[in-house]
Amino acid sequence: MAELATIARPYAEALFKASSSDLAGAGAWLERVAAIAANPELQQFADNPKATPDQVLGVIAGANGQALPAPASNFLLALLENGRFAALPEIARQFRALANAQSGSSDAVVYSAFPIDAAALGGVSAALEKRFGRKLQVSVQEDPSLIGGIRVVVGDEVLDTSVKARLEQMKVALAA
Repeated sequence: MAELATIARPYAEALFKASSSDLAGAGAWLERVAAIAANPELQQFADNPKATPDQVLGVIAGANGQALPAPASNFLLALLENGRFAALPEIARQFRALANAQSGSSDAVVYSAFPIDAAALGGVSAALEKRFGRKLQVSVQEDPSLIGGIRVVVGDEVLDTSVKARLEQMKVALAA
């Protein structure tokens, strides 16, 4: 959705510049709030003209389980007053991309058919950093359709060592 990305860019850049002294802290609250904001019922509540920005902030703080830091409240108030609350998940994604670009790292998603324990994930993470030649922020998602092995997505690069991918390769080879 190009329009949402276009709307989100100036907000992400402004937040990035304003929080340059504490990117990790801003990124942490932004990720939590963006996950909460992705809820369709909260989006609908925020879009309701009868709901005040303070009421929406109260709901977010309640869902967060703690009071929001002052910069978070100010940022969210600006979004709500400008009718840009729906762009919050995209703002978080673009903010993370800016922070990664500054630190020289990338986000990596490891899809696995089974849960991966911390020790195994550490080994996989080290091997992936060596393979991709940069620091990676690794997250894991389960995907039982892979049957076994892992599938790694880093930006637009994909490394697929899953059983499902190997079966597809065998299918193509046999059909040729």
